[in-house]
Amino acid sequence: MSAASPDVRLDDKAKGRAFAILFAVLLSSAAGNTALQTVLPAIGRQVGIPDVLISSIFSLSALLWGVMSPVWARMSDKRGRKPMVVLGMAGFAVSMLGFGFFILMGLKGLMVPLAVFAGAALSRAIFGLVGSASNPAAQAYVADRTAPADRTNALATMASASGLGTILGPAVAPFLVFPLLTLSGPMFSFALIAGVVLVLVLRGLPERPEEIPDREAGASARPRPRARVRWNDRRIMPFVVYGFLLASAQTVNQQTLGFMVIDKLNISPAKAAAFAGVAMMAGAVASLLAQWGLIRMLRLAPRQLLWLGAGCAVLGNLIVAFSPDYHTLVVGFALCSLGYGFARPGFTAGASLSVGHEEQGAVAGAISAINGASVIIAPVLGVALYKWAHPSPYLMNVAVLAGLVAYALIDPVMRRVGDASAPREARDEAQVVDASSIDATGPH
Repeated sequence: MSAASPDVRLDDKAKGRAFAILFAVLLSSAAGNTALQTVLPAIGRQVGIPDVLISSIFSLSALLWGVMSPVWARMSDKRGRKPMVVLGMAGFAVSMLGFGFFILMGLKGLMVPLAVFAGAALSRAIFGLVGSASNPAAQAYVADRTAPADRTNALATMASASGLGTILGPAVAPFLVFPLLTLSGPMFSFALIAGVVLVLVLRGLPERPEEIPDREAGASARPRPRARVRWNDRRIMPFVVYGFLLASAQTVNQQTLGFMVIDKLNISPAKAAAFAGVAMMAGAVASLLAQWGLIRMLRLAPRQLLWLGAGCAVLGNLIVAFSPDYHTLVVGFALCSLGYGFARPGFTAGASLSVGHEEQGAVAGAISAINGASVIIAPVLGVALYKWAHPSPYLMNVAVLAGLVAYALIDPVMRRVGDASAPREARDEAQVVDASSIDATGPH
């Protein structure tokens, strides 16, 4: 078996089981969040919450996510990856329950729109505060247990859980709109699903005390120093900047899609939710095509994924900006998603490969924080620009993404990712193998 981190070694069967469980964690979270995004524009207009206000409902949660992700990543170094995954799934379940309750009160006319907005935003904030623990822990768990040569594919597979979730979320959301719960049904349903996945993590995710990164194997389990990585560390800063801008552009596409479908088809918000779901599913299929097929088939390295992904998203946003009808809009959104499907594993694996195994937790926290930071301003800005002129948020995306293409081609760190870091990590791992051989059998 290829050497992974010297701290953690799993046989292939245990690794496959562990990765499958983490895939379910990320899949359920992505499906629940995408189902929520699918019905939220319809909920807002049905309850009477203004479009710009409904788009800002994630802002507090996103801010907390961005702040807390590095904290939970450091905590996973001390306490282990598994406890943080458990904590994150519990936070997701509680957040969905609270969100569903306040939306149900609003739909039944038992709360005024402003109170519904405040309650839903605070419930969502629980996801940012506590639910943010699972993503960096899952990414670090995978990085701990994969060799550098396998890491891009492993992280692309984990990223594809989000893509598959964006297919399943919109697909199942219409079937979860029950007579009594109406549009709040998906939230209660995904809270239940999160509970099931939580039990699966507790019972099935392997992690022994000696596998905790900040502990040495043995009875004493003494803490040892752990390297820290700041976001402005030159080794990972280009990937953080690139990832933040790319994720912000993707957020603009996702948050404005529902409103654009309503206006493009000129139908009621309730009917438009299904059409928005179809568009999201098309985008998710395109993202999965990149992450499950093209990256492996073409053997694309992170440095290639960075410029190719942003370039595809530029073309997709141009199509969306000037789409004359719903079908063209779906094609454009799918092309955008194809680009994001390339680019996300590119900057995630690039950052991971740029540091050593002892810094994987810190890097996972920095990369995970991007997901929260990108949702603080982008949704409000995107919807505000859309209300002003429909093509404007997508033309803004074109400018940002074109800049990222140039950045990926010019920046020396991103151009060389994998060239210098892989040999350095390989040397680290060779030293570990040599040391273990000496301890076991003596020098050869």
